[in-house]
Amino acid sequence: MLKNPDKEMMITLLGKELYDVWDEVCTSIENLYAMDCLWNNGGKTWTYEYKYRRGGKTLCALYARDSQIGFMIIFGKNERTKFEQERDKYSIKVQFIYDEAKTYHDRKWMMFDLKNKEDIPELIKLLAIKRKPNKK
Repeated sequence: MLKNPDKEMMITLLGKELYDVWDEVCTSIENLYAMDCLWNNGGKTWTYEYKYRRGGKTLCALYARDSQIGFMIIFGKNERTKFEQERDKYSIKVQFIYDEAKTYHDRKWMMFDLKNKEDIPELIKLLAIKRKPNKK
């Protein structure tokens, strides 16, 4: 049984600077979306997985391991079409991650390596393609 990490455990795992990035991502998502938040084991690669889900559908997942944060968002066919129509509104970095992401069936699995807070606004914009914010 996985013990959900507390703030101190996450600071120990990520370091204070990265924990602040983690906290800001979570706060940004939680300010816009009412979701169920689920802690899981991070599998072979990560220590923890923290998923945002609602109605059986995952919005995104955050991953944590020693001094590293991953942010995963999966786009289906319709979301890929929306992104491709407005891709020039995203940074070269986001376009590159999109282009390099593995496609399974018709789903694109995009993993972002979060190092600072400057990527957060674009990640939130990507989430809005997947699901409209449901909080005001």
